[in-house]
Amino acid sequence: MSLVLDRRRLLRGATLAGGGMALSAWMPAWAQSVSTGTALPELSGEDITLRIQRQEMTIDGRRTKAIGINGTVPAPLLRLREGQKLRLHVHNDLDVDSSLHWHGLLLPAQFDGVPGVSFPGIRPRTHFTYEFPIVQSGTYWYHSHSGFQEQMGLYGPIVIDPAGPDPVAFDREHVIVLSDHSRESPDAIFRHLKVEPGYYNRQRQTLAGLAAGKDQPLRDRLHWGAMRMDPTDIADVTGETYTYLVNGHGPADNWIAQFRPGERVRLRIINASSMTTFNVRIPGLPLTVVEADGQHVRPVTVDELQIAVAETYDVVVTPAEDRAYTLVGESIDRSGMARATLAPHAGMVAPVPPLRRRPVATMKDMGMGDMQHEAVRGVDPTAEQNASARLATPAAAPPAHGAMDHAAAMGHAGMDHAAMGHAGMDHGAMGHSAPAPHKMDHGSMKMRDFANAPQVARDPSVQTIAPMPVDRTGEPGQGLADAGHRVLVYRDLVALAPNPDVRAPSRSIEVHLTGNMERYMWSMDGLRMSDSMEPLPFSLGERVRVKLVNDTMMGHPIHLHGHFFELVTGHGGHAPRKHTVLVHPGGTVTFDFTADAIGDWAFHCHMLYHMASGMMRVVSVRPAGDAA
Repeated sequence: MSLVLDRRRLLRGATLAGGGMALSAWMPAWAQSVSTGTALPELSGEDITLRIQRQEMTIDGRRTKAIGINGTVPAPLLRLREGQKLRLHVHNDLDVDSSLHWHGLLLPAQFDGVPGVSFPGIRPRTHFTYEFPIVQSGTYWYHSHSGFQEQMGLYGPIVIDPAGPDPVAFDREHVIVLSDHSRESPDAIFRHLKVEPGYYNRQRQTLAGLAAGKDQPLRDRLHWGAMRMDPTDIADVTGETYTYLVNGHGPADNWIAQFRPGERVRLRIINASSMTTFNVRIPGLPLTVVEADGQHVRPVTVDELQIAVAETYDVVVTPAEDRAYTLVGESIDRSGMARATLAPHAGMVAPVPPLRRRPVATMKDMGMGDMQHEAVRGVDPTAEQNASARLATPAAAPPAHGAMDHAAAMGHAGMDHAAMGHAGMDHGAMGHSAPAPHKMDHGSMKMRDFANAPQVARDPSVQTIAPMPVDRTGEPGQGLADAGHRVLVYRDLVALAPNPDVRAPSRSIEVHLTGNMERYMWSMDGLRMSDSMEPLPFSLGERVRVKLVNDTMMGHPIHLHGHFFELVTGHGGHAPRKHTVLVHPGGTVTFDFTADAIGDWAFHCHMLYHMASGMMRVVSVRPAGDAA
């Protein structure tokens, strides 16, 4: 059995525990968890009591501090039914304010659970009662919206059974809650990021790697270095400090989900992590996606999917053989993985695949989407076909770098290096003065040209503005273009039922996702939540088209509270409905939404430390004619 899960942690655990770690990989899940049994504790009914408390939990045989609910991490599974009424009595036993947000649920704004936006929060040693009807079905989750409590373990799953027949046929189901946990305090993690954004990146390019021909060739490295950009900066927080969990269990704990050969097994996958995008696969088992963010989609079969922070996917698998399978949740930067086992019998294990080579950012990730430098990754930016009929192709061989005109290809002739602190650099010595072989307005290729985004504030939080962002909803996620098998893309998702509102939008807005990695500042349109900003105003019932533009080199999962929106991906009245969408680096996402819920609603990046740094706005929905 290969246990290449997190090289540093594996060696450390073996040293600390002697042979104990190898033994723990064969122990049942209940022996390693505060929860009893392999299933999550479950609560249901119309009156539910939840108690937020500090506690400890055991991960891979090591005790660690946490914040949980009713003594467990994750918090208990809330099993509800569409059409019921719900009262949730939440007691805060902490010595600081707390809150719970019901992620993806449609409810009155005062019960949405965002302190400072829709309610005041829950004071220490007090309680608050949430009360609202359940008007939907599907897979959702809940978590704290106070400080960094979510990072400490304050999150849990929600499953809402439909009032009528379920369109998904299955014999058995398991809830899979993916998350990240650190023995460091979240305040320490945030402080490290503010001091050195690459603090947790232990996979940077090296001189030895250059000599071995790995990653970028020398000329590209010089170009990226001149721009002070790190192409290996894929994730802010990595397996250097994180252990990646399945239902509160570490990789060596090996949480087990049982099945009988031939059964249709429904896996309700929730990414409840604070900062980690996961690539999920089960080697040897195709995944048929049947639900995204709680909404039914036409079944589409893939071998792997990328799930951003706060997204949920329901998949159906049909293991025919009487053997174990490994469920892999590999972090996007390949610094570690969450791991569980699907098995017909307790105690069975399956081979754990090694971590794959971590991805390296490209010019497209810098917002130069129309530059054909992308041949290195073999991505066709116009591809829109269904993943069930498409294989992600291996990367094409890069052109000879001696013959490539990097000055033209990278648009450096018009780059505003002075704005990036490069005023004293001799760019002529680096070969940036060669003329472009094709017609292009190089003034538009500056990496901080506010003419490309006039609504963006000229703020220190804006390090770059993507000169040529493109719609990337038809592409596999970062690092998956050369996976060699079927990978889910957003354009594969087609709503099972017609959309409830198919009106054309009456207006459109554009929102830029902005940041400054060197100072670890994040914002929307160059404005942080801490700035005195007016809410984004909407009239009740209006239909609006929103275009998100990612001006940064990092993906951002954007979540709109209180509403669903329809992705504009070419499926008309069957556009996929979501509450969270990952905007790839240098990419755009367009969605239509109907402002059908009165109140103030949070609209933010769901990367916890990005939101804390300022990438958040308030959406205000008012009756037509009222002042926002």
